[in-house]
Amino acid sequence: MLHNGAFHKGQNLIILENIALLFITPYSPELNPAEKILQKMKRAFSGKLNPTLDNVSEFITNQVAILTNQQVKNICRYDYIFSRPN
Repeated sequence: MLHNGAFHKGQNLIILENIALLFITPYSPELNPAEKILQKMKRAFSGKLNPTLDNVSEFITNQVAILTNQQVKNICRYDYIFSRPN
């Protein structure tokens, strides 16, 4: 799953036969699975007092540490990710 950044379309990019690149439409973060994880973290972050950058870093570290593989799969799952291009 890639957004349309130029670095994902380099001329020297070698793509193996068993890999399919799926580009999401520009300006559509709702289609990017990583954005759904960030949205979950933003909800947990809202309304919290984090007086220092160290507090923010610790918060993010803790949020990542408590995520299970199954939670990530459930949060990031989009049916189109598992489709094959024509």
